[in-house]
Amino acid sequence: MTDQNPTPLARVFKIGATRVVEDPSMSGLSNEQVRDLLKTSYPEIANATLRERDENGLRVVEFLPQPGRKG
Repeated sequence: MTDQNPTPLARVFKIGATRVVEDPSMSGLSNEQVRDLLKTSYPEIANATLRERDENGLRVVEFLPQPGRKG
């Protein structure tokens, strides 16, 4: 018998060397909604590029910061 509704992979949000593991309060949110939630603590992700990949049974959502302009 096959599983018709496989459980989605747990997400891990990677911000530099910091890893934030998805908890129940984030489970129904899109990546953009999680960005809005996390950017108060991590302002560098406000304009970061998102990259998503599967790694060891987890969905890793990586925030890649964009270099800022000086001056």
